[in-house]
Amino acid sequence: MKESANFRIEFNMPSPAISVMREVAAWGRKMGYRVWPDEWLTPEELITPEAQPENFCLGMLGDKIVCAFILQWTDSDYWPDAPKYEAAYLHKFCVCREYSGMGMTKIVTAALREECRKRSIQYIRLDTALDEKTIRKLYLKAGFQIVDIIDYPNGRSMALYELKV
Repeated sequence: MKESANFRIEFNMPSPAISVMREVAAWGRKMGYRVWPDEWLTPEELITPEAQPENFCLGMLGDKIVCAFILQWTDSDYWPDAPKYEAAYLHKFCVCREYSGMGMTKIVTAALREECRKRSIQYIRLDTALDEKTIRKLYLKAGFQIVDIIDYPNGRSMALYELKV
């Protein structure tokens, strides 16, 4: 996508970011995917000590919102031993349907790398359910590697991904 040169990240956008997340989750449910329930996608649930309003981001092409995500500098749930600012932690990454299939994961990853370089951050990390095959392919294709798997007693497993900046 040649417009990727015009891509930018807007920080401190909790309301519009959550709106995109809810819209994408609704589409996912309609398509039969296992996605976040709406009750998880509220400011009360998403704003935490590690994910403050300034961590809610929009991906923009010109004046168009193309994606939304939360970008944290710590993640004590999945990376409890990692020092603060060692990595950027990508959560709730959602691409607006109009821009799906256009390589947004790679475009966002490139922009996140640049943001991390400015802040002297070494890694971009994220987590998803291990059995999410489509998502796994997207992140592996974007250069991430699975560095750990967490198995839970309920039979579910989470994959922890990492990309060196």
